[in-house]
Amino acid sequence: MSLLKSLGVKALWVRGMRRARDEYEDAQSDIEHARPFYRWAIYAVLLYFLCALCVGIYWSTAPAPVNVQAEIQRQINYSKTTASTPLVKGVATTSALIAIAETLIDKNGGYISNDVFPPGIWLDNMPHWELGVVMQLRDTTQILRSSLSQSNLNHDLDLDLQKAEVRFNFSNNSWGFPATESQYRSGIEHLQAYNFRLLKSGLGNAQFHADAEHLNDYLAGVEQRLKVLSQRLTASVGPTTNSSLVEVDSRETKKIVSSLYTKTPWYKVDDVFYEARGSSWALIALLQAVEIDFADALQNKNARASYEQIIRELNPTQESVFSPVILNGDGFGLVANHSLTMASYLARAQTAISDCRRQLLVPTSR
Repeated sequence: MSLLKSLGVKALWVRGMRRARDEYEDAQSDIEHARPFYRWAIYAVLLYFLCALCVGIYWSTAPAPVNVQAEIQRQINYSKTTASTPLVKGVATTSALIAIAETLIDKNGGYISNDVFPPGIWLDNMPHWELGVVMQLRDTTQILRSSLSQSNLNHDLDLDLQKAEVRFNFSNNSWGFPATESQYRSGIEHLQAYNFRLLKSGLGNAQFHADAEHLNDYLAGVEQRLKVLSQRLTASVGPTTNSSLVEVDSRETKKIVSSLYTKTPWYKVDDVFYEARGSSWALIALLQAVEIDFADALQNKNARASYEQIIRELNPTQESVFSPVILNGDGFGLVANHSLTMASYLARAQTAISDCRRQLLVPTSR
């Protein structure tokens, strides 16, 4: 029986290869006998798609990590001011935020999420990577406007930060009138204006409060974002429902059980993975910048080691993905599950944030 099956598979393979060869030869014959205009048009279309494929692969390469120290110096040079010692609080965080936004727009291929022509419209992973970066831009600008730039006694909102928040919350896939890139560039300009006033050391009336309470507010938002991403990544496998329990329950209970979990569809697993990867890429740079601005608060609360642990847990999220596709293995099978691996990194970073926040809330001994 096994011999007959092997012979049948071999026969199918031979017939399939023969048919493919015949189809290829027929296509070649049609091209050769076509008029020169049509023949060159076919060649041009094929060349275009080949070039678009190569360009798409190049555009799908994530940019290098942000060098926070270099970006701080670049913003100081851009504002034509002299760097003070110590550095003005808030300059590092704002400079990193500006660098992330500029990299998002000016990386290989530019901003792709709103492309309507090949190869951008074909790409899938990079737009979701960009979405993760955009979410970090929005979260950080919001907390910068609502908390870090305000004290308990002064609740006046910074006008530039308000405008920057509005620009970054613009639709992330608008192609024109106005385009997403133009709105994000406007947001960058408002961040630069705020950063310039910080560098003027009080002359521009810009505020940034680098105490433990404000750092705790920022980390609370980061922790919540990581929690959501980790849950979405974990949903790639979904739960194993106890069918016997469902059978004996009432109809209402069945509805409750079925609505407790939402498993990520297989065709969206890579979308969530690259969104988490892009968010982590931006978050690493922001955390490095925040560490510079809040160095005194971390030192006073003995929380520097816990804070640095957050960054160490996030660094592996940027390691190279050698698989051509994001795999979604089940249980302890042979195939890896990239989503669960990413979720484990984010969960460990979330735990490190919780430890750091607990230390920040401990009263300072005198």
